[in-house]
Amino acid sequence: EVQLVESGGGLVQPGGSLRLSCAASGFTFSSYSMYWVRQAPGKGLEWVSTIVSGGDTTYYADDSVKGRFTISRDDAKNTVYLQIHSLKPEDTAVYYCVRTNNNYDFAYWGQGTQVTVSS
Repeated sequence: EVQLVESGGGLVQPGGSLRLSCAASGFTFSSYSMYWVRQAPGKGLEWVSTIVSGGDTTYYADDSVKGRFTISRDDAKNTVYLQIHSLKPEDTAVYYCVRTNNNYDFAYWGQGTQVTVSS
């Protein structure tokens, strides 16, 4: 059974940093690209970042996160990370770790970790 468990969220002041973690189990982690998706209060789901299998290639949503967000993975620990610097109030959201199925649908989701950026 695929399981994804996020951690590392919290309440942070603007300008602060957080590192989100997602521990995966139930599948061959190294074989899959992994994704971070977020949902801000009252808004829809927003793809944030992708790291492909092997970790050599990463993608980010747009200029609002590029340069501040860094996705990485540790295949020995079956864990994917999202490092966030210079946090802004608009980064406030629930952050989800996601894996696709064989049709490249976002099929497997963690429970999410809340990030709140506020002074």
